[in-house]
Amino acid sequence: MDNEKNALDYAKMGADTLIRRFTVEKLPPENRFHYHQGVFLAGMERVYLLSGEDQYGDYIKAWLDYYIDAAGTIRHNDSDVPQFDDMQPAVLLFNLYKKTQDERYKKALEQFVPAVEQWPTNAEGGFWHKYDCPNQMWLDTLYMIGPYSVMYARSFDKPYLYEKIYRQMEMMRRNMTDPATGLLYHAWDDSKTAAWADKTSGCSPVFWGRAIGWYAVAIQEILDFLPENHRRRQAFINAGLDLINALIRFQDEESGLWYQVVNRGDDPQNWHEVSCSCLYTYAIAQAVRKGFLHKSYARYIHKAYQGIIKTLAFKGDDLIVPKICVGTGVGDYEFYLKRPTVQNDLHGMGAFLLMCTEYYHTCKQAGL
Repeated sequence: MDNEKNALDYAKMGADTLIRRFTVEKLPPENRFHYHQGVFLAGMERVYLLSGEDQYGDYIKAWLDYYIDAAGTIRHNDSDVPQFDDMQPAVLLFNLYKKTQDERYKKALEQFVPAVEQWPTNAEGGFWHKYDCPNQMWLDTLYMIGPYSVMYARSFDKPYLYEKIYRQMEMMRRNMTDPATGLLYHAWDDSKTAAWADKTSGCSPVFWGRAIGWYAVAIQEILDFLPENHRRRQAFINAGLDLINALIRFQDEESGLWYQVVNRGDDPQNWHEVSCSCLYTYAIAQAVRKGFLHKSYARYIHKAYQGIIKTLAFKGDDLIVPKICVGTGVGDYEFYLKRPTVQNDLHGMGAFLLMCTEYYHTCKQAGL
């Protein structure tokens, strides 16, 4: 690790930058309980747990308290189409409930169980990503609802949720994996009626970086809470390892990063995308730390970490994470290449915090 700044230092600088910029009520998107805040605060939660510095835990609690009323009801922007993206921040409630035993947090957690139980599905039982996307499964969904569901199952003895989330992962793996590359397509429509859907497979045409990252991260986080003796555990491990072994073949040798369209490093119009590079590094490091992968895989982690650190800039005390693709629907190859990039947006900074904290943890625990 850098002799002057280690990975936890970088994570703290990233978290501090956005704390200075946003009070909790202004954390974007304002007035919405959403995964942009959720992934950023999930990264911040790891900063808090590793550093023990209360300002990080206090910020998370203040944000949750802004959205949760005295009865434990979560305030939502009801004008939006129902989607799992607005449920992901619930993962932040588990540790807070365990620490405080405040029943408001438990009641807030319970609000999402009916959605998981009753969400519309395709003919095979796969969750629609959104209500207005009938029959469409997106890789993003596994991250938005998978960790929450298994955490709830583990915390409140609801084992049927393990099976429900396994079915989502298994359907994605079976229907969205390209046998030639081992990568997963961004989306799949089993009805094959979406404009982007291949008429034979139902898959979208592109391997989009961050969508694959959500899936890779979700599997590792699900494994944190799936019981050691659960009959589906090895299937999750295998899915994670298969994807990691596919991804390392597409890591750019020179920069250590991955591309916006993962398999098209040969195209000069393609570009290195930082958030997916952070998510992949996080997932690979977790798999090494947990013993799913041999320590020799550390070379991919180190190469990616150093490459990501080289992209950073500073503006005064603020740390700048660049080259983050904006939020993206499903499209064709040119659509992904032409997506705008931003710096320090929340899901990009969240991915960066996750990566830095896991790199620090893995290096410290596994002696890498």
